Amino acid sequence: MTDTIDAQVSAPVYSVPQERRIVTAIPGPKSEALHQRRLAVVPRGVSSALPVYIAKANGAVLVDVDGNQFIDLGAGIGVTTIGHTEKAVVEAAAEQLHDVVHTLFTITPYEEYVRVAELLAERTPGDFAKRTVLVNSGAEAVENGVKIARKHTGRNGIAVLEHAYHGRTNLTMAMNFKASPYSTGFGPFAGDVYRAPNSYPYHDGLSGAEAAARTINYLEKTVGADDLACLVVEPIQGEGGFVVPADGYLPALQEWCTAKGIVFIADEIQSGMARTGAYFASEHFGLVPDMVLSAKGIAGGLPLAGVTGRAGIMDSAQPGGLGGTFGGNPVAAAAAVAVFEQIEKGGLLAEAKRIEQTLTAGLLDLQAKYDIIGDVRGIGAMIAIELVEPGTATTTKTPHSEAVSAIAAYAAQRGVLVLTAGTYGNVLRFLPSLAISDELLLDALSVIDDALASLTA
Repeated sequence: MTDTIDAQVSAPVYSVPQERRIVTAIPGPKSEALHQRRLAVVPRGVSSALPVYIAKANGAVLVDVDGNQFIDLGAGIGVTTIGHTEKAVVEAAAEQLHDVVHTLFTITPYEEYVRVAELLAERTPGDFAKRTVLVNSGAEAVENGVKIARKHTGRNGIAVLEHAYHGRTNLTMAMNFKASPYSTGFGPFAGDVYRAPNSYPYHDGLSGAEAAARTINYLEKTVGADDLACLVVEPIQGEGGFVVPADGYLPALQEWCTAKGIVFIADEIQSGMARTGAYFASEHFGLVPDMVLSAKGIAGGLPLAGVTGRAGIMDSAQPGGLGGTFGGNPVAAAAAVAVFEQIEKGGLLAEAKRIEQTLTAGLLDLQAKYDIIGDVRGIGAMIAIELVEPGTATTTKTPHSEAVSAIAAYAAQRGVLVLTAGTYGNVLRFLPSLAISDELLLDALSVIDDALASLTA
């Protein structure tokens, strides 16, 4: 296994042409047939945004079973951050498959787990001693982060923010802001979860200091700092609509948490691993969290997540209190090491900034043409537009969810996959892999332009 990160890299070679190509109706006949098989054996609760069935993926392009090629602006909701089937990641996983597939780290450990923990200690903000526990998913990382914070502080309360999304397990459903569809009918839920107003500059118009004062005042009055184990925040909210807080908001919350003995947890499950042009979005805000949660993009598509925190906090858990059968699986861990290497080799932090420039410029041009685009926001390869009813962009800012659904459907029929988001379903989020070219981005934007024009027509 490679322990050093080589700074040299050759130009990528793709097994799938990096272009959009539609050759059948969407969905095509083979996808339609597969969908009928699916309906017979998969519950309707496991829904799909688009019933096209993918046979191959590479770089920033998906190929379905009918041969249609889609520009992927979702990357599996931020998972294939360095590109689909990235060669070095595939090779690292394949090599590991030949050596050790599973032993369970808490029985007989292995180097790959240790190396991922070392890399997370190096790349997460802060130069203090850190520890990492590896688990399987983002929701599991949230659950473990909370239970470690509770053990460390001896407190029960969990503070979260409006418009937050943290997962689909019992505790994380209670932590989410949006109930439908994630928690409707699945209760009762875990208690001691308290939701505070966040910073949402487009809607609240508050400075970071003003928004932080509102959040802190709410928590102090409704919960009391002495009862809070942790405050869990997404530095840039994902499912909530890529909400970027006002300058100074997050550092003020962190300062308050430190003064009150509350563990400040940054949920970087979607915003981490080079997505924003930094390893972790916290860096853009000058944050040094007590704990950072990683998942999604960490292992190139294999299931892996991590909880990385201050050594004194992480060591609060007793031996045997942390772990899980598949957590830190050696194949997923080997893939994660390759992801870290490729971020450096490919200069992917700079690629995220390139994508931000291209996407933001193109979307601002569209905003100038279409008054239903109320806001363009985001950092790196994590950009969104919020759509509002015509004529309300500077007044009531009334959500226009129907437009978002129509644009996503229009784009899919023409070979562009774009994700929806937002508490009110009125946000289009652009979450491409860092392997996507400007040519593909501009082609996708031309389709979004056509979709917007079709709405206004």
